[in-house]
Amino acid sequence: MLKLSLSKKKSSFNYVPGQEIYFSTSRFGWETEDETVNICRSRIIKIIFLFLLIYTIIIIRIFNVCLVDGIQLNKEYVTYYRPRVGVISPVHRANITDRNGVVVATNLPTVNLFANPKKVSNAKEVAKKLSEVFEDISYEDFLIKLTRRSSFVYLKRNISPQQQARVNALGFPELEFQKSEIRVYPQKDLLAHVLGNTDIDNIGIAGLEKSLNERLSSSTKELRLTIDLGVQYAVRDELIKAKEKFKAERATAILMDINSSEVIALASVPDYDLNRRDFKDKDIKFNFATLGVYEAGSVFKVFNTALGLDSGKIRITDSFDATKPLKMGRHRITDYRVPAKWLTVGETLIHSSNIASAQMALKVGKDLQIKFFKNLGFWDKIQNLEIYEKGRPIHRSEKYWQEHTVATTAYGYGISVTPMHIITAFSSILNGGIYTPPTLIAEADTRPKKRIISEQTSRDMRRLLRDVVIYGSGKNANIEGYEVAGKTGTANKIVDGRYVKGKNVTSFVSAFPASNPKYALMVIIDDPKPIKETYGFVTSGWNACPTGGNIISRIAPQLNIRPNFDIAVQKEKVLQNYSKKD
Repeated sequence: MLKLSLSKKKSSFNYVPGQEIYFSTSRFGWETEDETVNICRSRIIKIIFLFLLIYTIIIIRIFNVCLVDGIQLNKEYVTYYRPRVGVISPVHRANITDRNGVVVATNLPTVNLFANPKKVSNAKEVAKKLSEVFEDISYEDFLIKLTRRSSFVYLKRNISPQQQARVNALGFPELEFQKSEIRVYPQKDLLAHVLGNTDIDNIGIAGLEKSLNERLSSSTKELRLTIDLGVQYAVRDELIKAKEKFKAERATAILMDINSSEVIALASVPDYDLNRRDFKDKDIKFNFATLGVYEAGSVFKVFNTALGLDSGKIRITDSFDATKPLKMGRHRITDYRVPAKWLTVGETLIHSSNIASAQMALKVGKDLQIKFFKNLGFWDKIQNLEIYEKGRPIHRSEKYWQEHTVATTAYGYGISVTPMHIITAFSSILNGGIYTPPTLIAEADTRPKKRIISEQTSRDMRRLLRDVVIYGSGKNANIEGYEVAGKTGTANKIVDGRYVKGKNVTSFVSAFPASNPKYALMVIIDDPKPIKETYGFVTSGWNACPTGGNIISRIAPQLNIRPNFDIAVQKEKVLQNYSKKD
């Protein structure tokens, strides 16, 4: 009895007779069959939940890697959505179109080939196979990239679908692809110096692409230009012909809406295909139209005459002594092929007299001349113009603007400006006297405008410049039916700080139709050579002027300018009108 009592006391389990007794391996004591089943069930449930948790974590990680964050290699490799230099790649850049909606710049999807050199097991074999796919990259270049001490390296940017397929066929798992975009220019070199281009990361590096980089990369709204592609083609085509014909170093032309200062065409040759980025010659990318600063020569007589008439100090019937050179201290101002006689204002422009123009400027004076040049924008870079490449005028400070400076700037020496400065100022002289900064973008017009001369002076200038084309040095631009008004200019080039005889920059600035101007055109040819057709002459009337005439005859119909073949202006009638008020 005692033994039985002790046994019961030691055991903490109650059981009934006939019930089986099991020994527990998980704890000391005895368990029943029901308790063991419950324990097993509990453990199985825990194991199931553990596997579910593991699989859930795996699924979440796969989703995160493949669909959200992109493929992360390491800190050196910045992924598809977080590329290097902090720019989103691929960058979706807005399209650029001409004024009629024709696309001139857009993006195409492409891929970049990259690798982690640390994971490349056989760099020599991979380099050899890749050099067979990409013939423009040597085996040595690929090998250098594949053996770098880096975790990421671009092997080839912007490859074609065919090239991607060939790389995949090589069977190297360490070669990977990154989605990207490439900027393409369907018109190739037609708008080279207007658009500029982007670098391999789609960041603007020249032209409008650079100056409007933020606008183009932050919005998908297309950017519409004022350029008309059809007109641009004709202008550039004639410019190329002139450069080749006269064996010139370069040539440029700008066509502008004379009332709004919208640039309808802008070409500078030589130019280049925007889809190529391997040009090492920086000179070919030089935009003479907006960046080239030069002494314009006699085209400045347009501004000198307008200033004289508008100041009230010069009347249109006044005459000036051009019978002998004008002495200015140690300097002598002379004329080239001009009748040695007294010249009226009109004859001063027709014969392009330096002597008479200088006398007009001296009569007006330094203060009014400087003020007028500032109003024309000749003192600073062109305001509001969207293009990146803009030249700053070169001129003396007001302190050193002396009497001989007043005289020489009257005929285009002693001050250097860009062609864009000249065409914009010329438009304001002939459009009724309103200066409007130029633009290349066809958007809401918020540009400031200002009056620089009276409407009467503007009308007088139209008649005077029409005479230059009918009777003067602009005869080769007298296109029948289109009433061209304009002025030629020939200036010696400066080489190594000195004027070089025989080297010239020739210009022709014009407007049409003269009776009611719609468009202004400027043509410049840098260092034209004499040819048989020009009888050995290299002045503007023999090269820039006929080039301007050729351009006008081609583009006027495109611009809906109807020819008027009934125009028959006699010199006597024009001269009589000079003394009349409208």
